[in-house]
Amino acid sequence: MNNHVRELRGGQAWSQADLAERLDVSRQTVNAIETGKYDPSLPLAFKIANLFGRPIESIFVPGEE
Repeated sequence: MNNHVRELRGGQAWSQADLAERLDVSRQTVNAIETGKYDPSLPLAFKIANLFGRPIESIFVPGEE
């Protein structure tokens, strides 16, 4: 799954650690999501969407598997 988390985080001038703290996850989790190595759980995806004030489908988009 592709996502726009890195771009959204950059738009807020947040580090990975800043975003991780806001989401109550590790910095490594944020890195793994941004690099596409980890697809977040549905509750975490909703948390990310709510944090950025965007619909989930505007942040997470299906990619080629």
